[in-house]
Amino acid sequence: MRINPGIFKAYDIRGLYPGEINEEVARQIGRGFVTYLQASQIGVSRDMRLSSPAIAAAFIDGARQQGANVIDYGMLGTDMLYYAVVKDNLQGGAQITASHNPKQYNGIKMVREGAAALSGDAGIGDIRDMIAGDQVPAPAARQGSLRSHNIVPQYVEKVLSFIDTSIIKPFTTVLDAGSGMAGLVAPALFDRLPCRTTRLCFNIDGSFPNHEANPLIEENRQDITAEVLKQGADVGIAWDGDADRCFFIDGGGEFVPGDFVTALLAEAFLLKHPGATVIYDLRASHAVRDIVAKYRGRPLMNRVGHAFIKQRMRQEDAIFAGEVTGHYYFREFYYADNGFIPALLMLELMSKKGQSLRELLRPFRDKYFLSGEINTRLSSMAEVPKKLSAIEARYKDAELQTMDGISVDYPDWHFNLRASNTEPLLRLNLEATTPEQMERKRDEVLEVIRG
Repeated sequence: MRINPGIFKAYDIRGLYPGEINEEVARQIGRGFVTYLQASQIGVSRDMRLSSPAIAAAFIDGARQQGANVIDYGMLGTDMLYYAVVKDNLQGGAQITASHNPKQYNGIKMVREGAAALSGDAGIGDIRDMIAGDQVPAPAARQGSLRSHNIVPQYVEKVLSFIDTSIIKPFTTVLDAGSGMAGLVAPALFDRLPCRTTRLCFNIDGSFPNHEANPLIEENRQDITAEVLKQGADVGIAWDGDADRCFFIDGGGEFVPGDFVTALLAEAFLLKHPGATVIYDLRASHAVRDIVAKYRGRPLMNRVGHAFIKQRMRQEDAIFAGEVTGHYYFREFYYADNGFIPALLMLELMSKKGQSLRELLRPFRDKYFLSGEINTRLSSMAEVPKKLSAIEARYKDAELQTMDGISVDYPDWHFNLRASNTEPLLRLNLEATTPEQMERKRDEVLEVIRG
């Protein structure tokens, strides 16, 4: 059958429903997934999108056609599927979700044994080519079985095991589930903590009646920000649609960049595990490197992308890794990302230090000034290497790295410039030690890129 190859991304499958992703597409992907893994037992779960039940049913049908026995976990967040695959010793798992995308999208995130993610280089491209070339084998002589299983209670215990719940102070917290999967888990977690919580958008609803479940976009944070300010809360916590990422708002209503969150979570781990290895992505603030060094940990910079980060964590036995986009990875959670462990660790760190989130952040905000990610659209992909060469020539006296795009490092300012995987875009992340220098250097670098 004809499937739009553009839905097969670097880390998942994603497209518009029903034009690009529909039941027949899902059925073929289910067949290809089982064939690729040579799996006899897999798990499937889904998010709250209105099209997810039908897509999940079709994916399950395809997997069973190829002879795999399927456990249907029903509605879960993505990180809960990772837990299920490991806990139930499965050969693979699929979560039907389009994560933070608008409601007209859907997709599939896939993992193999041990919750190791399939990627464009390993698995997703193979399944695409198998379907496009009509290479999926004929259905098995005997269809696989189907049963359902609820793993939510066990998952809640696993996540709570990351902190000492007895020391959590009764902070005033505002939570925004974005009508997404956090509405399933956050109540079970926060009912076990002494925090005073205000809960926004906890009704799970794939039509997203309040706002889209993407807290990286400012307009989607308006409700939680207003509520944090109104209550004088200690912290606000928001999740994306499939709840594998969480985002923080401090008591002043300011959004907390992912690299500052990474630095604080690194501190939380190093207080318990001195000398441990922490991995951070090369876009990040030097706050991460400096805080890890302060606690005598081992900071390792890595290229962007969860497949690369998880692989490096395994190689280096890293206890924790963070990306500026709000993905946080944990060795004791199968090197996978999780959206609830960061929330709990942040509350534990605030409790240990007797500080609000805003107070914890003050040393970072006084010293590290971030541009945020600034995108520049180019006329074509062919322009990308030319622009990177121009940057390299302009800043040849700096410490340079070309691990992922180009990273330029001076004693008092640094930046990374890298290309988008999918479109002719260059992404700039820059930091300096004063706000004036950050603005001056940001404009200077943009002039080189756009000139």
